[in-house]
Formats: sequence, C-alpha cells, structure tokens
Amino acid sequence: MPGVTGPSDYSREPPRHPSLKINAKEPFNAEPPRSALGAAYVTPVEFFYKRNHGPIPVVDDVHSYSVSITGLIENPKQLFLNDIRALPKYNVTATLQCAGNRRTAMSQTRTVKGVGWDVSAIGNAVWGGAKLADVLELVGISKLTGATKSGGKHVEFVSVDRCKEENGGPYKASIPLIQATSPEADVLLAYEMNGEGFFMQKDYKMFPPSVNWDNINWSTRRPQMDFPVQVKVSGYAASGGGRGIERVDVSVDGGNTWVEASRHQKTGIPYIAEATCSDKWAWVLFEALVDVQQSTQIVAKAVDSAANVQPEKVEDIWNLRGILNTSWHRVQVRVGHSNL
Repeated sequence: MPGVTGPSDYSREPPRHPSLKINAKEPFNAEPPRSALGAAYVTPVEFFYKRNHGPIPVVDDVHSYSVSITGLIENPKQLFLNDIRALPKYNVTATLQCAGNRRTAMSQTRTVKGVGWDVSAIGNAVWGGAKLADVLELVGISKLTGATKSGGKHVEFVSVDRCKEENGGPYKASIPLIQATSPEADVLLAYEMNGEGFFMQKDYKMFPPSVNWDNINWSTRRPQMDFPVQVKVSGYAASGGGRGIERVDVSVDGGNTWVEASRHQKTGIPYIAEATCSDKWAWVLFEALVDVQQSTQIVAKAVDSAANVQPEKVEDIWNLRGILNTSWHRVQVRVGHSNL
C-alpha cells in the first residue's frame, strides 16, 4: 500500500506508556492499569489498550498514503488521505474492547488459550472520520445499496499487517454492504482518535465491543475505621449493538442484596438509555455509595435496554478461547487495607 509498509520484524516499534501492563511483547499486547479507566469518560490515547497481531505498520509518507477500493465493483479506485478528508467529517464516541478481555478470570475456572488479558482491554474514545457510505459513493456505490452489479454484498477491510495467525498474511474483517452504505449508520473510515491523527500514533488495533462492564474503583469516605465504612464504588458498563444501559446494581454482600448505582456519560447531560442525547456506542459510567461492615466481596452487574442481564457465574460461560467473559464482576475488599 503506498505510503505505508507492513514490516516483517519488530525493529521499528513505537514507544509506549511505561505504566502499561505488557501481556505479550511480540506482537505487542498491553493494557493500562485499571485505575486509568473509568476515571474519565474518554480514555486518553496513551492509556488505550494495545491489541496487535504482528509488527506495527509504518507510515513512510502521509501524503502518499492511500486506500485502494477494489473487488466486485464497477469503478476500482485509489483514494488518498486528502480525498477522504475532503468529505464531511463526523465524530462518533464508541467503546472498543478485545473479545479476550477478562480472560485471566475465565482461566481460573479452567485453562484457556489466548493472550492473558486482565480487566483493561477496553477503552472509550472519540473517533473522527468520513462516513463509509460517503467514501463508497466516490467509487459509484450509491447509498442504501445491498449488492453491487457484480454481486458484492460485503465490504472487506484488508490491512497491511503481517500476522502470525494468518501465516504472515493480512488481518481482515468485513461488514454487510447494506450497513456500510447506510447514511444513518455510524460507520466511519476513521483517521482521528480523540482529535489526534492516527499517523501520529499507530500502535493500536480496533475491535468491536461486546456486552460487558469491567471495573470497580473504590475509596473510603472517612479515614477513621468506625463501622460501617462508607465506600464509593465506581466503574463503567457497556453493551453491544448500540443498546443503552438501563441500570447498574452493586452488592456488598456477595449478591444477596443490591443498591442501584447512578449512571452518567457527559458532564451536565443526564444519561437516559436510548435517548438521542446519549452516546449509544459508548460506555456508561456508574457510581454508588455503600456501607461496608467488614471485609467482603463487592459485586456489580448491569442490565441493558434490551433486558440483557450479565450471567452470574463465569463457570457457566467458560469456553476454550476464553472470550466474552461478561459475568458479574467481583472484587474482594479487605477493610483497613489498600486494594489498589
């Protein structure tokens, strides 16, 4: 691909934030400390998890960087970055998550295969770019097209990465053409993350989100150890398919009784699931104040707008690949000790 190369070794890897927990060096896979997530609605670029399948592609010349649109279409075309930037720009706030997030918790039930992710292979960012529907119009594919004249029904994205899983070939993914050409769909050919161009930071990969929530932060409200101790439990919840979060419940007795947490996204704007003012692809932050009598297990679980409920036990959803661990998240808290 002009302007960018997919190296076969790891000699030109970019620098990373030193606080990242490295789960694999080659290819580089790492996640931020859990305290870095949920503290802000938008995850900083340097604290976004890094999920790679091979050496990082290197942009040699941003001005000659291009995307080739070929296949079962009438008018194949090479589009340069300036061509894409000339189209109307849209911003979409969306949460991305590796399917293997919380794999280590699943492995405690039985051995699984894959990178040993803890709880932070997830992040929320503002993605900026052109709508894919507008890009496809440049090669003669009209809005709301379900199939091309040559019979093409999917848009396949082919990277320049050289991936071990693909025997040195590229990493690929696809979506239905009818979704790609919908002017109402939030499908972007993104060139920015949190307002920063991708060509300034190329050490992340994007994966679709799945139903999950994954963090509990806590802090005591009072320094003295008179009981009960009031604890703030905060974190985030996310669902797939654009579904909102209807409620988040927190328990301090292992799930026997529950307290409903407050939910929010953007400062000053009330969060309402399914409302147009809410970011439907993004996580929802939650917070609850609870009284803790003794060392205990704090549990949190979410329900989305389609009434999907997280499964209680990880044992019930175990699988060999260790993916989609959406079970209740549990944190053991020892009163009088730091749990960070």
